[in-house]
Amino acid sequence: MFVIYTDYSNDYYRNYNSPIDLRYSMAVVEELKKQAGITACRYVKNGMKVGLGTGSTVKYTIIELGRMILEEELQIIGVPTSEATKKLAESLNIPLSDLSETKKLDLTIDGADEFDANYDLIKGGGGALTREKIVALASNAMIVVADDRKKVSTLGKFPLPVEVSVSHWEEVKEKIADICPGKVNLRMENENPFVTDNGGYILDCNFGSTISEPDIYEKKINSIEGVVEVGLFVGICDVIIFSSLSGIQTLIKPNGRIS
Repeated sequence: MFVIYTDYSNDYYRNYNSPIDLRYSMAVVEELKKQAGITACRYVKNGMKVGLGTGSTVKYTIIELGRMILEEELQIIGVPTSEATKKLAESLNIPLSDLSETKKLDLTIDGADEFDANYDLIKGGGGALTREKIVALASNAMIVVADDRKKVSTLGKFPLPVEVSVSHWEEVKEKIADICPGKVNLRMENENPFVTDNGGYILDCNFGSTISEPDIYEKKINSIEGVVEVGLFVGICDVIIFSSLSGIQTLIKPNGRIS
């Protein structure tokens, strides 16, 4: 069940009349991401400790928080989920800490590669899934920002990222292949394996739209020796803010931690 609030007030949406042109414009996709990212900042209040996610949508949240600090004297402390996010936040003069100093966070705002009607997610397209999950689990609530292309009925069309140790990736790949109906690929960057901020590799697992019980897959994959973390975020997300050609929608999880 979704609780939905829709915002059509932005002139941006009223000024476009051609869905066909919009659908294929990368500039419009970026604008939709920007609007979702900025909208999430409404939940950030003075004095909060905020987990700062990683990705192409939440970067707009971070940029907006930087503006609010500069122009509105917002006072927060951010905990970044990746080196890329840390670099961006530092460039915007956002005060930063880490979980060794800041044990509990008020809120984390992050992106997602997919989300379903149960507010379960696939994350890790940017390679930061392990730190993202650690920060999210240390937070009192989690908000996800996305565009409507990420909404699915069943998780899995986006290849499921799994971070693995460098020394065990081949064995892990074989074991995941036993339960994954599609190919399991080692993520590459140019001609070399992609290396996470933690020094691990990532396996992208092509389950297709078959992950109807993500909690079971999360436990099963995490139990494999050599797995660092799996990009299934189950029971963690409380609010999803996503943009479409018709506006911004805010989905609030019934009985979640944000009302």
